[in-house]
Amino acid sequence: MRIVFMGTPEFGVPVLQLLVLNGYHVVSVYTQPDKPVGRGQKLIPTPVKREALKLGLPVLQPDNLKNVDVAAELVDFKADFIIVAAYGQILPKMVLDTPVLGCVNIHPSLLPRYRGASPIHSAILDAAEFTGVSIMLMNEGLDTGPVLTRAQIPIADNDTAASLRLKLSLIAANLLQDVLPDFKKGQIIPRIQDESRATYSGMITRKSGEIDWHMPADFIWRQARAFHPWPGCYTHWRGKRVKVVEAIPVIDERDAIEGQVLATTDGGFAIRTGTGTLKILTLQLEGKREMTASEFLRGQRQLIDDVLPN
Repeated sequence: MRIVFMGTPEFGVPVLQLLVLNGYHVVSVYTQPDKPVGRGQKLIPTPVKREALKLGLPVLQPDNLKNVDVAAELVDFKADFIIVAAYGQILPKMVLDTPVLGCVNIHPSLLPRYRGASPIHSAILDAAEFTGVSIMLMNEGLDTGPVLTRAQIPIADNDTAASLRLKLSLIAANLLQDVLPDFKKGQIIPRIQDESRATYSGMITRKSGEIDWHMPADFIWRQARAFHPWPGCYTHWRGKRVKVVEAIPVIDERDAIEGQVLATTDGGFAIRTGTGTLKILTLQLEGKREMTASEFLRGQRQLIDDVLPN
């Protein structure tokens, strides 16, 4: 089968690797344009582009798939499938109509739950017990197409967005190997999604990870996991951003106000929240490296008893 692959972040890399490993003819890889990063604004290729070049695959990076020339180029590839894994652009109808057998999207949720841009983050934030991968035929809606297959996994207490993304990408890569030939043979009947059960996950911004200490400790703990590594879960202290990398809710009966920093017996610290207390395990002060709470206090003892902003 001739495959056009579309993906951008790390999530798509295992899928692309396994397609090539299993002998699929990947005729082209589409990914987002390189982005300028850092003070020097050096252009950095996407993870999918880096992997595609290692595999010797042709890479295209159009700014907009709505361009007629882009659609014409896709027609020339004579693809059986377009496989999409976190590409980052909505596919217009003229692109959806290009492949012989259709466009297949890999979505990291149990559709119709968590359609949209941030299904992994949302599942962690909502304290969902399970998440998974849905492989679906694409239509013009937002993750509304019929589902070909899906797989479910539990969300562990120590899962972050990064660890869960890796698990789901590996599952997706393996699922796809059976789905493509079986669908081509007519052995899979696509299942229409139940619209009454649909939920949506919005875009994540840098502001999403800012901590409100009025919220419960359990929620802030999930927030730290959901927004690791980006945009990070953070607060401010004395004009600087402090990222909470790892934390855990604890029981602490001392009198304190929301946002107040409390010393702990192990040389670290915890912070009172709207409900309960959050023990900080690892953090990162703006401009510094990550460190444990006890390491941080050796140089910043004045943090104890301060009240962090809400």
